[in-house]
Amino acid sequence: MSRLARVAAARVCVIKPSALGDVVQAMPLLRVLRRRFPRAEITWVIASGLSDLVHPHPLVDRVIRFERRGGWRAWRRLLGELRAARFDLVFDLQGLARTGLMTAATGAPVRIGLETAREGASLAVHRTIPDSGRNMPAHARYWRVAEELGLGEQDRATPIAVSRSDAAFAASVLPADRLKMALVPGAKWVTKRWPPEKFARLAVTAFRKTGAVPVVVGAPDEIELCGEVMRTLLRLAPGCGAINLAGGTTLRQLAAVLAGCDLAVSNDTGPMHLAAAVGTPVVGIFTCTDPVRSGPPGPRHEVLQTSVACAGSYKKQCPYAGADKCACLEDVQVAAVWEATVRCLRKNGLIRPTGSRSSDAEPILLPFRHAA
Repeated sequence: MSRLARVAAARVCVIKPSALGDVVQAMPLLRVLRRRFPRAEITWVIASGLSDLVHPHPLVDRVIRFERRGGWRAWRRLLGELRAARFDLVFDLQGLARTGLMTAATGAPVRIGLETAREGASLAVHRTIPDSGRNMPAHARYWRVAEELGLGEQDRATPIAVSRSDAAFAASVLPADRLKMALVPGAKWVTKRWPPEKFARLAVTAFRKTGAVPVVVGAPDEIELCGEVMRTLLRLAPGCGAINLAGGTTLRQLAAVLAGCDLAVSNDTGPMHLAAAVGTPVVGIFTCTDPVRSGPPGPRHEVLQTSVACAGSYKKQCPYAGADKCACLEDVQVAAVWEATVRCLRKNGLIRPTGSRSSDAEPILLPFRHAA
């Protein structure tokens, strides 16, 4: 038994401010922490823009919001709040200079970090979780905490919480009697973004072959990008009933919408992980990132990766095409993503082929029920 499995704590803190996908992949630890410390107060330090994920939440007692652009006054307030909380046990799951400073400020007698820590963050912890480096899936790296706590066999389901009003919002915007395919064309890095026209052409193919309704989602700063998808969609298939929710949802509403969809086709970005977390099968498109390290966990999903030399290199700028586009994105053809989509729909029981087993078999809808 590891020493961590014997630690007693009345006040536990998880420091994981960002990003959306990483926070989602760390959230299965909440069930573990609650089981290991049933009477403890559990606090999560999170970026203010993501705090909807963990507040209100039945497994989180307190949230401390991190204002990244709040200046020194916000930092002083944050560090003072961390010191005053008198935590017994702190996990720094971010491992950057700023979270190392937060971790040190707590003064907690037990401070734990991961092997991925950099920028001096490891100096703030007493112990590093072994075998938690970058050469493993992110979700598995966070789960090493559960294993060190002696609860590695615990259910890994992600506890995403939404309100009844969030669920009602999703029900009000999604058709109840149609296959629904979420499209996630955005991503922070340009090297992750499959072209919007290709997203649109994929959705047109899905609509014509299965009747699927495209549901375009994105952040407020992705409204124009999602608008490109919509314009092409409506030009090629004006009767497809496409729904554009870009910039129009909170995080919890987005989770409810993704849970209400039957499939999500996505770049490697936060909503991809959110979709997988709420039980929606994902077709993930990977270019500069590695689907083994960054892909959705489990057999329900399909991933595609380019075969260029820099695939999986995590480069934010294409070494061949420059800052504004990515050469390999053109290499990922609509036909290949459609084939992956058919495989994903088929193995999740949402379509069946007619007669032929070939990859271009015309799909037929089965009676379907999304399993969240």
